[in-house]
Amino acid sequence: MKGFLLDENLPSRLTFTPSLPVSHALDYGSNPTDSQLWQTAMTNQWVIVSKDADFSDRILVSSPPPWVVHLRFGNLRRTDFHHFLATVWPKIEALLPSHKLICVYPDRIEAFA
Repeated sequence: MKGFLLDENLPSRLTFTPSLPVSHALDYGSNPTDSQLWQTAMTNQWVIVSKDADFSDRILVSSPPPWVVHLRFGNLRRTDFHHFLATVWPKIEALLPSHKLICVYPDRIEAFA
């Protein structure tokens, strides 16, 4: 795992600093497809971070898949989003090396190997 790739449905800038580099989908064109982001993550050994269920669904049929962090909480104001994500991010990073899928809910985090 060498970095994080934020999907289009997430802000392009975070107000906290993850331990690895962060890239955004818009860095790869105006509308990159999920397949393009998937391949970019595979090639670069990046973690896809998204609110889109397509990535967590796709992980079930791809071998080996990239890492995926699926943010499964409703829409929040931008400041609340950043605050919540900054709060749970250390737990997410601790789980990532040994778990390919991390699902983040408002009240819990679930990790799958």
